[in-house]
Amino acid sequence: MAERRSARPPSMVDVAREAGVAHVTVSRVLNGHPSVRPETRDRVVAAIERLGYRRNDLARSLKSGRSMTIGLVIAGSELFELPRTLLGVEKAAQQAGYWVNMSSWQGGGTDQLAATVDRLTSQAAEGIAIIADRPVVASALERMVARVPMTVVTSGNLMNPAIGSVELDQELGARLATRHLLELGHRDIVHLTGRLTAFDARARVEGWRAKMREAGVSEPEVLEGDFSAASGYRLGREVARRKRRPTAVFAGNDQMAMGVLAAFAEEGVAVPGDVSLVGFDDIMGSEYLVPSLTTVRQDFVALGRTSIDVLVGLMAGARPRHHLIAPTLVVRRSSAPPPR
Repeated sequence: MAERRSARPPSMVDVAREAGVAHVTVSRVLNGHPSVRPETRDRVVAAIERLGYRRNDLARSLKSGRSMTIGLVIAGSELFELPRTLLGVEKAAQQAGYWVNMSSWQGGGTDQLAATVDRLTSQAAEGIAIIADRPVVASALERMVARVPMTVVTSGNLMNPAIGSVELDQELGARLATRHLLELGHRDIVHLTGRLTAFDARARVEGWRAKMREAGVSEPEVLEGDFSAASGYRLGREVARRKRRPTAVFAGNDQMAMGVLAAFAEEGVAVPGDVSLVGFDDIMGSEYLVPSLTTVRQDFVALGRTSIDVLVGLMAGARPRHHLIAPTLVVRRSSAPPPR
């Protein structure tokens, strides 16, 4: 008669017995401890696979008093490059040994945001990360009381000293784009902005304007759009039809730059032969535009990763502060020295 199998799932003790090691060795392997020799680690992993062992994280959290869970709030619907930001969040949390419990908040008052955060903390989240659409979330966050360590991915320095924040340095990105054009020899550089009610648009204007002033160019020209390709096309046609065109255009983002390219092509303005063009964001496909687009690259994976690194630091007792992530300039064929 065949031996009857136990209905009990395999335990860490069973794994230790199967691998011929101590219980503490199995625990060290599961937690990635560096003191375990490679051959011992391989033996434990093989035993885990043979037995089908699965770690009981609920029992582990009850025993330790820790859930090893981070709450993540997606706040707002206008979140640029959210998938890449979430990828950074997930990777960083995984490397730090945390699970991510996600929720969503789509506007309302401070009470509603607090209720969303409280729901996550009631599920034993040890800290909260918020990926925020700033117009939706800024005022609510500034008034919130942080009941657990909290960090926010947003644009602009959050005026709440109890909450850590992380953002991409928009002003530096604009400085990089403008410096590139200045170093090529351009002095007449028009900036096509997004809607100036948006923090990102205002920060990019400030970076561009500061760099132009450093070069001795006073009162540089700003034309306001709304970050759409349509507004780039409209403003691009306006620039192309001038009797005296600028030698370079710094577009508020790559979508606007795409509209400018279409307008210039229709008006017979060569890029970069007649006018150089620089965008912002390095969106997917910008290298395949004709000509390929010089632009400012923002690392959204690093943005998400840093938000979790900062949160883990806060949970370990670090003080909240504002973190800026530097963008980089990607030089392609749409920029060149001005025509002689």
